[in-house]
Amino acid sequence: MTFRLKRRAAPRSWMIPRKGTKWVKRPAPGPHAQDQSIPLLLVLRDIRKLAKSAREARILLKDGKVKVDGKVTRDLSRGLGLMDTISFGAPLNEHFRILKDKLGRLSLQSIPEREASIKLGRVRFKHAVTGGKVEVTLHDGRNLLVAPDSAWRVGDSVKLELPTQKVIGHLALAPGQLAYVSGGTHVGEIARVDHVEVRNSSSPNLVHFKEGFSTIKEYVFIVGDAAPQITLPEAVDR
Repeated sequence: MTFRLKRRAAPRSWMIPRKGTKWVKRPAPGPHAQDQSIPLLLVLRDIRKLAKSAREARILLKDGKVKVDGKVTRDLSRGLGLMDTISFGAPLNEHFRILKDKLGRLSLQSIPEREASIKLGRVRFKHAVTGGKVEVTLHDGRNLLVAPDSAWRVGDSVKLELPTQKVIGHLALAPGQLAYVSGGTHVGEIARVDHVEVRNSSSPNLVHFKEGFSTIKEYVFIVGDAAPQITLPEAVDR
């Protein structure tokens, strides 16, 4: 499998110029879809400008100074997607979270060091498995086993400790909760849930917000209750 694609064919979610070299690196198969992730090389070279070439970026990774979700990575093709954390060691000592801007592009949100060890995951699927357990799949491909009577539902968020993946919190998709919109016309906005509209048809369920708009349930990422539990692009006081 080739790990490059033409620059003009690069997903619009990548914050890179449309003109330049003919080829760009393709993200390796991983937890995020190709159009919803950006390869680590482009983050280091094109966005943060910590390297001028792939060779320089490779040397940077070889020193073990780059961590993704709390783990050292040495793969330039590693795809970074929504809510992933990336940390740069000394002398930079910088930490970022991957979010989307108002144009739907994957961008870096600066976060404090203590926050680089936590991550929110959105529950995408929930099903029974052998042994009387229930397995939930998060938006980044992680699978977690929970008790059959667990209160987790599709659309809820769970708070994880990195890199252990220990569950340290649960945020339900419910009225009054604070949500981050990850797609659609209102991508990148932060709003408070008013109610969830369940449709008895093939159409997706809708989430209505107190701010006066709605979007499909798949685009709603719960990030807090009274206040967001992660650093977001804009302050929220609602």
